Amino acid sequence: MVPVGREGADYRERPALDPAEPDEIDDADAAPETRSAAVASALHGERLDKLLVTLASEFSRSHLQHLIAAGHVRVDGAAATTASRRVKAGQRVEVDLVPTAESQAYRAQPLAIEVLYEDDDLLVLAKPAGLVVHPAPGNWSGTLLNGLLAHHAGAAALPRAGIVHRLDKDTSGVMMVGKTLAAVTALVRDIAARQVHRRYLALAHGVVAEQRFSVEAPIGRDPAMRLRMAVVAGGKAARTDVERLAFSGSGKAGISALSCTLHSGRTHQIRVHLASRGHPLLADATYGGRPALGLERQALHATELRLEHPISRRRLAFDCPPPADFAAAWAAIGAP
Repeated sequence: MVPVGREGADYRERPALDPAEPDEIDDADAAPETRSAAVASALHGERLDKLLVTLASEFSRSHLQHLIAAGHVRVDGAAATTASRRVKAGQRVEVDLVPTAESQAYRAQPLAIEVLYEDDDLLVLAKPAGLVVHPAPGNWSGTLLNGLLAHHAGAAALPRAGIVHRLDKDTSGVMMVGKTLAAVTALVRDIAARQVHRRYLALAHGVVAEQRFSVEAPIGRDPAMRLRMAVVAGGKAARTDVERLAFSGSGKAGISALSCTLHSGRTHQIRVHLASRGHPLLADATYGGRPALGLERQALHATELRLEHPISRRRLAFDCPPPADFAAAWAAIGAP
């Protein structure tokens, strides 16, 4: 063997944080259908976006507004980019029916996957920083899910293409993926039962006072900022064990090298728990971390994975060394 989560819903479902429509239009490879019609007298003075609903009722009004803004709508041959524009009887309106970006999200796309281990049931890989795991607003293509659909034919029949846990876009490190429904089911069960061991390396602002401690605090959506998580009453139970491995500097101006072990897998868990203690990760702008030691992305790396094989139940262990940017920052403070 070469050494180096969590929902079971249909991977074609909308992501939980999906707004009404994506932020941008991703043109299809093929030319889109174009529809046109003259404005009837009964619709004289109607808003352009409302008129388009009568012309292309299978699309939401919100998506049609995106088409207008993107220049896919013309009135009498001239581009019309204002949804509130009033149309006049007799004018000819044309619209290029470009599909929504979301409708094209679940397509196979070749992706260079660094495989650490693979058999008929299980794939373990090293995710690079910058790779989105699952399609979401602003990232409807080029994700790990797209790559998995191209990697093996069976992924198309699996919930979320076999993805059973996620790493944030800018977090690097080891991930596991099920390749059969039986494997996906077993991995999800093992994660829920806390039978999968996951350890991370982190670089945080400030000198952490205790060498070893646990943060046990519930995590939920930040009521003040929907795209962030926070320690909130009524959130989901979460525990992170933290060990200080090294530090440089002193006080809040210092930097600590930490080992973090998850006992649950909440969204942004390590980032939220450390920030709640006044130690945000380096370069984690979402939670108050500033760039440092050459890092421009959050200083978090999934370094260790221990699990039982989902089918054979054989114990497996993987250690994934950090990429160059993280390794350089880690070495700069003398961390082991």
